[in-house]
Amino acid sequence: MKNKLLIIKEFKNKLKILKDHNNSYFNLDKPKISDADYDEFKKEIFDLEKKYEFLKKLNLLNGLVGSPVSNKFKKIKHISPMLSLSNAFNRDNIVDFIKKINNFLNLNDQNIELISEPKIDGISASLVYKKGFLEKGLSRGDGKIGEDILENLKTIKNIPKRINGKIIPELMEVRCEIYIGKKEFTKIQNKFANPRNAAGGTLRQKNPKDTAKIPLKYFAYGYGTIEPPNFLKHSDFLNKMKEWGFQTNPLVKVLRGVEQIEKQHKKIENERSKLDYDIDGLVFKVNDLKLQKRLGNTSNSPRWAIAYKFSAEKAVTKIKNITIQVGRTGAITPVARVEPVTVGGVVVSNATLHNEDEIERKDIRIGDTIKIQRAGDVIPQVVSVDVSKRKNDSSKFIFPKNCLCGAETKKEFSKTTKKQDAVRRCIKGYDCKFIAKERLKHIVSKEAFNIDGLGKKVIEQFWDLNLIKEPSDIFDLDLNKIEKFEGWGELSINNLKKAIFNSKEISLDRLIFSLGIRHIGQENAKILAGFFQTIENFLNLLDLKKRNKFLINLVELDGIGETQTQSIDNFFSNQTDCRIVKNLVSKLKVKKYTLLKTGGKFSNKKLMFTGGFKNMSRTEAKALAENNGGKVMGSISKKLDFLVVGETKPTKKKIDQAKEMNIKIILEKDWNKILNS
Repeated sequence: MKNKLLIIKEFKNKLKILKDHNNSYFNLDKPKISDADYDEFKKEIFDLEKKYEFLKKLNLLNGLVGSPVSNKFKKIKHISPMLSLSNAFNRDNIVDFIKKINNFLNLNDQNIELISEPKIDGISASLVYKKGFLEKGLSRGDGKIGEDILENLKTIKNIPKRINGKIIPELMEVRCEIYIGKKEFTKIQNKFANPRNAAGGTLRQKNPKDTAKIPLKYFAYGYGTIEPPNFLKHSDFLNKMKEWGFQTNPLVKVLRGVEQIEKQHKKIENERSKLDYDIDGLVFKVNDLKLQKRLGNTSNSPRWAIAYKFSAEKAVTKIKNITIQVGRTGAITPVARVEPVTVGGVVVSNATLHNEDEIERKDIRIGDTIKIQRAGDVIPQVVSVDVSKRKNDSSKFIFPKNCLCGAETKKEFSKTTKKQDAVRRCIKGYDCKFIAKERLKHIVSKEAFNIDGLGKKVIEQFWDLNLIKEPSDIFDLDLNKIEKFEGWGELSINNLKKAIFNSKEISLDRLIFSLGIRHIGQENAKILAGFFQTIENFLNLLDLKKRNKFLINLVELDGIGETQTQSIDNFFSNQTDCRIVKNLVSKLKVKKYTLLKTGGKFSNKKLMFTGGFKNMSRTEAKALAENNGGKVMGSISKKLDFLVVGETKPTKKKIDQAKEMNIKIILEKDWNKILNS
């Protein structure tokens, strides 16, 4: 009888744990374990019931797992995308940020007015008001589409359900950060890893009554869309928000110049421990809203704002070994395997050593006592070596000249810096199995194919099992074989099957980025996609003669220079790389790339710029052309519609070529008239 009671107790304990995982997965959308681990754990419980008849009679498994569909939130598109911020980690980054603003706006190194506010480590949300009434409440989601969490947001005190006043916007999209205070978090810290997770988990409760039990707070910090736009400065908007009853951060400050930025950054960093909410830096924004509009955004972040992170936390540990990793572009990166140490609340056992030159410069050796930090609170790196604790028999680390695949490595000469690259690289492409594996990890990543369930560890597993060796194998994956492997069950297999199927349709820019071509990031991929427009045109790069013809045009494309074109040529000169691209594309439906801005004064027109402008930078002029539906080209051709000529030092050769080809020439004064019309 004792054994029977123990078995029932064990069964019920496992059941309790499983229900907790169900709640995390289906209700909070914050799984505590992987799908594979979940499947294995659930299988243990069902096997236990099958083994003992008396457990079946308890009838505890009926209706155990709820439907994930019923627990998902409705998806809603943001009126204006919720972009992420670019980061600064030191004074030089801030100097560069201000310099870029001045260059874009064609200002003469002016200390333009900025507004500073703490960067809350919380959950971003968007509140949509129509004629003063709160109608929608969305999570950030992927920045373009969020989830409908309106009822949960309504449980937060001081979020106005209605705005009262004489002049109220017809439409207003308020951006805010949801958080839980440090003091309140101590009461529930056994349920969550940190305050941010607590806020996120609480906001995603299916039942608003459960959300209401947690005292969430918020700060309103900006807007996405507002009609009509009646504000001149961001600080004016925040002041009005306070009048309307919104909570805004009391530490907001208007300032100018690098010195004031550094002073404010240092001041708040020293005070951060006294605040009742977590912050990891300060956000600096251009205060003038007209200038914000002129600066605009890149695809990922606004040009007019930056997050200046606080200095990283440091810790002392010891190097146990130095190993080599091979990246997707062939970069040979040394990694220090260190004695585990906690840095900023995270246990660290590895730290990057960057490259061969870094090891030599700091004289880093196996066995050294070192100081490490998490740069930007993310990537652990070695700060310094305590030479006084070094053993007498210590020897210098000799950096290997060969890749892990056995091939020789090279340091390339940079035409941009006119120096030899600090990083050694294997140049075998997909012929190097280590590069091939890392490219697979890149291809399934969020920014590329975004295949949920095919993370780095799963790619490693499938690689070792010879299930996936190149990208096209992903779409021929034998799911029946996976069923036989430990840790894979019905839930994880169905999720993976769905994710792979959904990823077969992909935009041209994401496909180009996914290939992992060196020097081709997301922005470059968009520029290339805008140039090629269709997958058929892009695949011309596989043919040597056609590729050379395209490369001549690419080198003149705005945003694509000699470095990028050389890298593209190197990639497609490798026959294995070409074969793999061809096989991958054959499995996909690649959508034609279309520019977001289809209307406007230059809709479907191709423009080229030469010379400097008096009232704006050429960069801003190009951005305005694109925002008005135009496509900016880098070279003269018969396909060009307009050559826009600035007053300062235009290229005579380009003007003469345009005249010969009967291309319409727009002078700067005419350009200004068109924009102002």
